[in-house]
Amino acid sequence: MLVLVAPGQGAQTPGFLTDWLALPGAADRVAAWSDAIGLDLAHFGTKADADEIRDTSVAQPLLVAAGFLSAAALGDMSDIAPGAVAGHSVGEITAAAFAGVLDDTAALTLVRRRGLAMAEAAAVTETGMSALLGGDPEVSVAHLEKLGLTPANVNGAGQIVAAGTMEQLAALNDDKPEGVRKVVPLKVAGAFHTHHMAPAVDKLAEAAKALTPADPKVTYVSNKDGRAVATGAEVLERLVGQVANPVRWDRCMETFKELGVTALIEVCPGGTLTGLAKRALPGVKTLALKTPADLDAARELVAEHGQQA
Repeated sequence: MLVLVAPGQGAQTPGFLTDWLALPGAADRVAAWSDAIGLDLAHFGTKADADEIRDTSVAQPLLVAAGFLSAAALGDMSDIAPGAVAGHSVGEITAAAFAGVLDDTAALTLVRRRGLAMAEAAAVTETGMSALLGGDPEVSVAHLEKLGLTPANVNGAGQIVAAGTMEQLAALNDDKPEGVRKVVPLKVAGAFHTHHMAPAVDKLAEAAKALTPADPKVTYVSNKDGRAVATGAEVLERLVGQVANPVRWDRCMETFKELGVTALIEVCPGGTLTGLAKRALPGVKTLALKTPADLDAARELVAEHGQQA
């Protein structure tokens, strides 16, 4: 069984859309999306520097657009035929479109509002996120709580991401949990998936009222608890609330295993989630779509592991 996944914020790098935009029809599609949401996605995906695309209001729609573009280059969703879809953080919106819950334009409109609302919430207090490498998860979580930090991402394979104020993160760097080798600051502009994002929830809920979600056509696995969600209404409700709640990617991967995953493809800009899967899902074939050069290998995985294989 094939699982199709979409990465979250921090996966973007300068110029990462350049090669994808050279594919037939890609530039026109991105231009239409840009007009729909009032953001020049082609510029930010090809010419903007690292600081420009670190901006939450830019990074989030850019990542979702990249996911759509790379998946479309791989084939129609009926051709890819994944057994399940999921996304990490903002990647959940990409996955919701893959599942047919939202169309591309609705998903990009929602993520544009999400990025703006989260950027506004992040501006209230200087906050950030850092990944903990190594250590025992239970020991690390207890240590983070002692420092006033939130385990905002529990990613599995021993990786936890802490979130909080910059002072709290500095204290963590000086006082690491037992067994943690390194604390790595992430390329994000706020303490996402914590109480610091509570103001964004209300704004996103308001934006969601204008949408009419459909029920998922394939199994949609939620960050909230790793559970498969059966209705479009619940998917949308979870997308709204998740901005202020921890991402449980570890539980998503446990669900993939229970579903019988044999292969996992991560859409552009892939790499982070395939890395986690290699450690947490031994024996599962993984592939990250980084450039169009990866498409042929991805098509081979689709042919071998897709539901129609």
